[in-house]
Amino acid sequence: MENSLLEELGKENMTGVAYKNVNQKRSIVSYFANVGNATIAELCKEFTLSAPKVTSLLNDLISDGLVRDYGKVGSTGGRKPNLYGLAPDAGFFLGIDVKNNSVNIGLTDLQKNLVKIEEHVPYLLNNSEESLAELCNIIKGFIAGLSIPKSKIWSMGINLSGRINYATGHSYSFFHFQEEPLSRILEEEIGIKVYLENDSRAMAFGEYSNGSVDNYKHVLFLNLDHGLGSGIIMNGQLYYGKSGYSGEFGHMPVFDNEILCHCGKKGCLETEASGWALVRMFKEKVAEGSSTLVMRNKHNLDDVSLESIIDAANNDDVLAIELIAQIGEKIGKTLAGLINIFNPELVVLGGSMAATGEYIRLPIKSAVNRYSLSLVNNDTTFQISSLGNRSGVIGACLLARNRQLDLG
Repeated sequence: MENSLLEELGKENMTGVAYKNVNQKRSIVSYFANVGNATIAELCKEFTLSAPKVTSLLNDLISDGLVRDYGKVGSTGGRKPNLYGLAPDAGFFLGIDVKNNSVNIGLTDLQKNLVKIEEHVPYLLNNSEESLAELCNIIKGFIAGLSIPKSKIWSMGINLSGRINYATGHSYSFFHFQEEPLSRILEEEIGIKVYLENDSRAMAFGEYSNGSVDNYKHVLFLNLDHGLGSGIIMNGQLYYGKSGYSGEFGHMPVFDNEILCHCGKKGCLETEASGWALVRMFKEKVAEGSSTLVMRNKHNLDDVSLESIIDAANNDDVLAIELIAQIGEKIGKTLAGLINIFNPELVVLGGSMAATGEYIRLPIKSAVNRYSLSLVNNDTTFQISSLGNRSGVIGACLLARNRQLDLG
């Protein structure tokens, strides 16, 4: 990144002309990143600049290695103009999506192409120094196996569940051992700029940016995993709320029960309508005598996992399908309230339980139809995440890219 635009922007005591040039370069880079490739004429129109000025700025960016001349493009007449855009290999971004029992880690280039990904890397997430050290080792191992130099990785996004303040880099659910932001601790350990994000919001952003969301601007993304979370897109932007903790869908107090939630309170939606609730309910049913495919290759109930129940449902296991339907009904009833409030265009179902497809989508949609206002939900579309397990990794990469390039 030597002599790059990013370093220029960090310099102090610039002259007025130099500062203006750097900001104009940043604007062009942002345009390429958000809109795509363009001709000089299109850039002149967008930024109200002369052709010689745009040409000079592009030449500087080409010298920096950030922009590439992609050659002639078709035109309606006259000389064919050249097309310019970001150089994909000028910079790369890491995305690390931390799950309860595994890590997904990937790398994208400056043009948002997924260059490499490793999924389901074994890892046990718990709130300990040892777990944090293991996470760092996984990231370092992935970087060591790349064919590009570490210096070309501009930044990385790391997703964790729970309360994340993305602006300060603090995590208040995992690895909150000291006052220093977790993002800074990770930066010092790995040597790359870190942007911390809540996993559900990162998944929502990945789906919104690279999934099949089309032109929807108001989207609710539900992360149906061991816990429950949501990412909210309003007017095409991630919604964070005042302190950055929006989207705690699983901790809405909807049940009058005595089941203690992981957050320390009772009655949360997660206590009866999440992945860990599904596992508990499943074990209770098996202990009462219910038969299931899950127990054919398992010696005791302790071996039952959320993944094994999902696999069983997708292989027509009656008990798994029935319990997933019950979970879906409870999620749908609570979701109906959110739809009444937000009136979204689209609801995307993601996370591990979304892998059961219609077994989870249909009971959710049915409950929404029963409990939300028809005039509000009639225009709401429901779909399963198109990116599936990769939504978090892609979202982490793209959020790191946007924040590094100051794209908002």
